[in-house]
Amino acid sequence: MSTMTLRKTPFYKYHVQHGAKLVDYTGWEMPLLYTSIIEEHKQVRERGGLFDVSHMGRFTFKGKDAARFLDRVCTRRIAGMQERQVRYSLVCNERGGCRDDVLVYRHGESEFSMVCNAANREKLIEHFAQCKGDLVYRFGDVTEKTAMVALQGPGVMDVLAGFSREIPTLKRYRFTEKSLFIAKFMVSRTGYTGENGVEVILPAAMAGKAVEMILKNMGEGAITPCGLGARDSLRLEAGMALYGHEIDEETDPLTAGLDFAVALDKGDKEGEDEGFIGQSALKDIASGDGPDRRLIGLRLSGRRSARQGMSVLDGETAVGAVTSGCLSPTLDASIAMAIVDRGATEIGRRLTVDLGRATDEAEVVELPFYTSP
Repeated sequence: MSTMTLRKTPFYKYHVQHGAKLVDYTGWEMPLLYTSIIEEHKQVRERGGLFDVSHMGRFTFKGKDAARFLDRVCTRRIAGMQERQVRYSLVCNERGGCRDDVLVYRHGESEFSMVCNAANREKLIEHFAQCKGDLVYRFGDVTEKTAMVALQGPGVMDVLAGFSREIPTLKRYRFTEKSLFIAKFMVSRTGYTGENGVEVILPAAMAGKAVEMILKNMGEGAITPCGLGARDSLRLEAGMALYGHEIDEETDPLTAGLDFAVALDKGDKEGEDEGFIGQSALKDIASGDGPDRRLIGLRLSGRRSARQGMSVLDGETAVGAVTSGCLSPTLDASIAMAIVDRGATEIGRRLTVDLGRATDEAEVVELPFYTSP
């Protein structure tokens, strides 16, 4: 039986040289950890970490109808974005379920970029081709031509000040474009950890040199390489949705608590097109008392981690299921996110999580679990 060859990011040699434990993640050979998940998690919360996120999909949209097309497929307003602004959005199906969550970057009046989840890259390419209609724009998949890293943590901006005066002054969800030697790269004030930091997109050929230069010019231990394990526990503490857990094709963004990223009135303003795919279904879900189920945060009484799919009970009645869970290194407590019936979402409510061979009491708490100082 033939085995699938895993894709390798431009940082693969670096991961091997620095002893990373590599795993198959959505068809890419990616570092799960270098030392330990807990150690790397705390490094990001206290100082700074560098993550290879080159597996994520990267697209370009150029042409006179690029903004109109993105408004057709994205739940947030795109045409009204300012130049060098980044906007988090969802791409939905006709039922309102999430095809993916994405970041959209506006370079100019008719030029945009998008970052999507690795597992959904091929699906979105096919979806965009089907939705193009008579709109005029050029689409590019630049995933293989580029690399992407995230520098996250409270010490990151101080370190980056040594490279650029502008980068530390960037507002959140803004980006700038810089040159290194003859290569152009994009730096955005974004991230997936709940900490301050940036994400950098650069030519794949420059990846190795760039990381060597970044780490060589750091103070001892100021920023260290981190793997996907810590990235997951960090985003969970920050209450951030992960595709395949809090959102998927069957789960809409309103149920997942992502109301801020959905413009239900898109198309109502003068000059706007008809709205986005899935908007009608989401309007129906939002009507009346809103979604029948909602995403909540849970703090468990014991030390065992809740896992995706575990039942959440209110008394003897099953009211929902865990979407993500872990033993939080920052809070030193077992935390989880779950989607439950609307009647079981009040803060302070006592629920029970079925852990398999045992159950554990859990309190409904506000999201996010952690906010950076």
